[in-house]
Amino acid sequence: MVNFLQRALQFITGISPAVWIVLSFIGLIIFLVFFAIFARYARLWIQALSTGARIGIFDLLRMSFRKVNPAVIVRSKIMAIQAGITEEEGITTKALEAHYLAGGNVPLVIRAMIAARKAKIIELDFKRATAIDLAGRNILEAVQTSVYPRVIDCPARDSKRPTLDAVAKNGIQLKVKARVTVRANLKQLIGGAGEETIVARVGEGIVSAIGSAETHAQVLENPDTISKAVLARKLDSQTAFEIVSIDIADIDVGDNIGARLQADQAEADTRVARAAAEGRRAMAVSQEQENIAMMEENRARLVEAEAEVPKGMAEAFRTGKLGILDYYKLKNVQADTDMRESIAGVGNTRRE
Repeated sequence: MVNFLQRALQFITGISPAVWIVLSFIGLIIFLVFFAIFARYARLWIQALSTGARIGIFDLLRMSFRKVNPAVIVRSKIMAIQAGITEEEGITTKALEAHYLAGGNVPLVIRAMIAARKAKIIELDFKRATAIDLAGRNILEAVQTSVYPRVIDCPARDSKRPTLDAVAKNGIQLKVKARVTVRANLKQLIGGAGEETIVARVGEGIVSAIGSAETHAQVLENPDTISKAVLARKLDSQTAFEIVSIDIADIDVGDNIGARLQADQAEADTRVARAAAEGRRAMAVSQEQENIAMMEENRARLVEAEAEVPKGMAEAFRTGKLGILDYYKLKNVQADTDMRESIAGVGNTRRE
């Protein structure tokens, strides 16, 4: 040992002043680097050390190299430790870093777990909380909704129609406003439908319940029958919420839709009957015109046939089949016929 110290002393004394300057400069640089690291992470390291978070200063340096915000990880783990959530429950430094690198909101997840732990009615572990957070859901809001149920208006306030309109079997329209009290279902929060689906299903159930009522008076007397009928249909299936209650906030009587539909149907039937009558009238007019045309055609044929008589008589004279006495007898018969017709008043009618 003495020999080793002697040799080391001889080596040190044998170093030139220039080498001493270089070594001093390198040592100064190393000291400044360590001092800068300590100055940057000293506060976070002291906080972690004093609270039992088990995060060393080199862990903080490693986080910076991995582009992880050390302040977020340290403060989140401190919150978890102070709330009684230990590393055995999955909240380790590496798990927090992994969730941060995955794009999750680490402080929000820790606050949600603390809220669930304080409520003592919700079971929420770290894996499920991070999965819900990465799915795009607000995990803290979901936990708060599980503890304090939220009221959803049906129809929604930003809807184009202010009420749900339904018609009973007697044709009377009812305008309904409902309020749905829901509690978040953490087990169905991933992959479950949202508020829009709840509003749509409840609206459909209300319309169906009113439509199955015999009269609107029954619904006005017992509005709770609507709520019971809607709740019995399990409308919260495969959704991110659990329906606690459905309350009818307002119900008004609207128009007599049945009477209006009957009046519209009667008007439509009248128009159909008028169209059919107009068609029959048009057919009758067309038939009359066809008959007139046929009469004119027959008259033309008669005139044409009468024009052939003189030709036939002339031909009979030429062939000797008709004599002059026969002609005069025919003329006398024709004259006698015209006289009889003129006396009877038939001739005028015939000429017309």
